[in-house]
Amino acid sequence: MQTGKKIYFISDFHLGVPTYEKSLIREKKIVSFLEMIRNDAEELYLLGDVFDFWFEYKTVVPRGFVRLLGKLAELSDAGIPIHYFTGNHDMWTFDYLQKELQVTLYRKPIEAEYNGKTFYIGHGDGLGPGDHGYKFIKKVFANPVCQWLFARLHPNLGIGMANYFSRKSRIATGATDEKFLGNEKEWLVIHSKKLLENKHYDFLVFGHRHLPLDVPIHGSSRYINLGDWIRYFSYAEFDGLNMELKYFS
Repeated sequence: MQTGKKIYFISDFHLGVPTYEKSLIREKKIVSFLEMIRNDAEELYLLGDVFDFWFEYKTVVPRGFVRLLGKLAELSDAGIPIHYFTGNHDMWTFDYLQKELQVTLYRKPIEAEYNGKTFYIGHGDGLGPGDHGYKFIKKVFANPVCQWLFARLHPNLGIGMANYFSRKSRIATGATDEKFLGNEKEWLVIHSKKLLENKHYDFLVFGHRHLPLDVPIHGSSRYINLGDWIRYFSYAEFDGLNMELKYFS
């Protein structure tokens, strides 16, 4: 890493819910954050659920989000690598963002190393024990045949249906009350411990949980959850030596 540069990790914007007006307020705040980091960002990781729903037809993408997309394009054009992980809400991201923003797209967790520090990075959905219902649904949604069938729907119908169910979700209605369940019950903590049985990572970084967490789990290893930009406006910052969970205001 270059001296004075930092790597930023951020996730779970869920843009599009609960209303256009409230989503726009969050979007502008995210853009302000991206503007703040543009001068010292060496790389940027977006760890999924950037949009509450995203589906790319061959020639159609969902309306909106132009401020965010424009700012990401600006950072990319300035030479800042952007890593984009699909989440459970935006898994139907195909090649549009790669082509327009030159992001690197990931559908599974990856390993990375910076300044001798090792990272395991992913959105976090479907990992660890439990949640079998979602794991089954994810397989259905990720099935190419199911995606092809959905793409046969007119965008007004397909995207309209998806947006209707998004507005009914717990995230949109604020029905979630995220609390730390303890190391023995948190699925991503359990998953991280299992990974560490076979290989050392300094930082295991995830989104999905909607709860900012920085938990020592084994020796010097830390499980870090990035929280969200609905309640917490939280992110992680790595300066080449230290990893810190921070909040934007």
